[in-house]
Amino acid sequence: MATTKGISFNPTTDIPSLDGKVILITGTNSGLGKQASLELAKHKPALIWMAARSPEKGNEAVADVKTQVQGVAVKFLELDLSSFDSIKKAAKTVLEESSRLDILMLNAGLMGCPPALTKDGYEIQMGTNHIGHALLLKLLTPLLLKTANSHPVRIISLASSAWKYAGPEKIQFSTLKSVDGVTPVNRYIQSKVANMMYPQEFAKHYPSLTIVSIDPGEVNTQLFTREPGDAQMKHLQTEVVPKVVRGVEEGVVNQLWAATGEGVTSGRHYGPVGFYEATGLVVDTELAEKVWEWTQKELDGQAI
Repeated sequence: MATTKGISFNPTTDIPSLDGKVILITGTNSGLGKQASLELAKHKPALIWMAARSPEKGNEAVADVKTQVQGVAVKFLELDLSSFDSIKKAAKTVLEESSRLDILMLNAGLMGCPPALTKDGYEIQMGTNHIGHALLLKLLTPLLLKTANSHPVRIISLASSAWKYAGPEKIQFSTLKSVDGVTPVNRYIQSKVANMMYPQEFAKHYPSLTIVSIDPGEVNTQLFTREPGDAQMKHLQTEVVPKVVRGVEEGVVNQLWAATGEGVTSGRHYGPVGFYEATGLVVDTELAEKVWEWTQKELDGQAI
């Protein structure tokens, strides 16, 4: 059980029965995504789609969850968020095989990695963390809306506390298709700010759906062990993070509350656990509109 300046939420006792519900979680091969899959599996949903880029690691995670929770319905979904083609293929599979989608957890992410572009020309962190997830959400929105006609729907976007470290430019839109002009850490910050901003506008356009962004807190995941993109990232990995991180069992609680708990208000950003801090970029409606408009323009015409 985790308690902060927000609320107390114990996944074992406070997650209600998930009978009949279909869930999709991205980035489930390890860390928060795998832990979220495991905790939700204990409450017997109809199906959990565990999405990951690597079939080998993804299927290992599925097998592990099945071993720990006997009889649970879990299925691997191959999904590379840096590839529009892969996202479309994954969405097509879900739409063909599932008649409903109750919980969509946009969990996967990259942090501070070396400069690169996605297959579709986006800066790798923005392309994976935000634009890839935004396309997946767009393609699955018809199914989410259909489900919402008879059952409540939750969409959770994993942001972070990184917005607190954004510079005065907030998001430099001119850098989002380039590896120049912004450090790896700041590229990560920009992508996480987008993860926080986009749900605010999405909520306005789709009032029948409940969508929020969350900050899990500083959690010990593979984000902090991958190859650093520069000296700034290496310093964070070796000097800062080890002093503040928590385990995934505690770090996953906020997204589990957002997915299943009471008192969740669409369009908000919640810190751990269920804490709404209405300040700074969290309430920057102008930036939210800019992120929405830029994203919609980039995804225009993208369909299965």
